[in-house]
Amino acid sequence: MKALKETHFNFPNQSNFYKGKVRDVYTIADKFMVMVVSDRISAFDVVLTEAIPFKGQVLNQIAAKFLSATQDIVPNWVLDVPDPMVTIGRICEPFKVEMVIRGYLAGHAWREYSAGKRSVCGVSLPDGLKENDKLPQPIITPTTKASVGHDEDISKEDILAKGIVSISDYEQLEKYTFDLYQRGTEIAAKSGLILVDTKYEFGKADGVIYLIDEIHTPDSSRYFYAEGYEERQRTDEPQKQLSKEFVRKWLIENGFQGKDGQVIPEMTPEIVTSISERYIELYEQIVGEAFIKAEADAISTRIEANVLEALQTL
Repeated sequence: MKALKETHFNFPNQSNFYKGKVRDVYTIADKFMVMVVSDRISAFDVVLTEAIPFKGQVLNQIAAKFLSATQDIVPNWVLDVPDPMVTIGRICEPFKVEMVIRGYLAGHAWREYSAGKRSVCGVSLPDGLKENDKLPQPIITPTTKASVGHDEDISKEDILAKGIVSISDYEQLEKYTFDLYQRGTEIAAKSGLILVDTKYEFGKADGVIYLIDEIHTPDSSRYFYAEGYEERQRTDEPQKQLSKEFVRKWLIENGFQGKDGQVIPEMTPEIVTSISERYIELYEQIVGEAFIKAEADAISTRIEANVLEALQTL
């Protein structure tokens, strides 16, 4: 299987290029952003050695679906989706925080809790919770956005005290975050899934707050299967989940958590294929339709042609 690990386009009126962990972002005439979602995969804020076929397509197409399904809640940055791996949108000035919202005690929050902490990002948690328990109510646990290295937990109080976001903007971000999570939860439930936790990124353009980047994808979210959830909790069994957590667990089991001196374990063809299949599984589960693999030969040529055609209409 072929995968898109990096791109090197030079579009008309291209004014900037930024290579993120998994996205290549091209700025056009300082007005539009062409976001190419590559097949790179990251975990613990480290880009892994092998790209995952069709991962970029899965992320981009799920994000497009959910951005469209939530635009009545908050306007978003998207102008066009000209290719299965590309989104074109308006340029926004990103807020320097990511709004992480959790309905269940899982992942990073559980690791903090199991280490004895009873406060995450300034939000208090009760004693007596087990891994993957439903929280009394969803909580927002923001992180700072790191251009390089690890994102860091931060409390609402610190965000406001440091002037990272104004009070009025932050209150609006909170409302959007709760409303988006509620909508995502409802959509997931229709597909037999639980939206465990997720993150949203926002930006501002001409005084308007926009939802930016991807939403409700396996890279930005964690899903459990609803069927059997209660029974698995009662018997202390691991939850069946669709998220990137299985990649993190594989890395942990092989001695890697992104810490200094640790080496990324070998990603064999079998591991790469299994990760690709899990991403496709989530797409089909949550979108409710068969995943149609985009043409894998000459991926860059296809993307360039589709983007050039789309830019002519913007």
